[in-house]
Amino acid sequence: MPTWPISSIKELLEPTLNHMGYELYALDQSGQSGRTLRISIDHSAPITIEDCERVSRVAGPLLDRSNLIAGPYDLEVSSPGAERPLRTPEEYDRFNGNRVNVRYRSGDSETVVEGQLVAVDTAGIAVQAPGARRRAPVIIHIAWEDVVAGRLAVAI
Repeated sequence: MPTWPISSIKELLEPTLNHMGYELYALDQSGQSGRTLRISIDHSAPITIEDCERVSRVAGPLLDRSNLIAGPYDLEVSSPGAERPLRTPEEYDRFNGNRVNVRYRSGDSETVVEGQLVAVDTAGIAVQAPGARRRAPVIIHIAWEDVVAGRLAVAI
């Protein structure tokens, strides 16, 4: 499997994507042969197929001219997805009010809570989880240093 200079590719693409109004959310090399470059984009409105096509039409020629990727490759452009990871306090704040799934440290172990994100501040987050056996919902406060991983959750 070839190894591509992902940080150099990011430096190449990021200014152009930002100028186009997109955030370069994630960038990775994948696929069975390692010849697929996956670009995940984001912006304030939901990402559409037209957004992905627009970025692909611009990113492909930039990559081809840069010679950062030797040989043929596949380019995939997508959104972060419905169950996107939440990586920063700003992302938690942006999705305040949405359903989330958060894994956090609780003493010497880890716990998972799924519910509505109801507060975000400098100390951490608060998630309103359903109560057990028809009880009222419970608000769980989680300090930033205890958050292990979080993502948006799709309600079923």
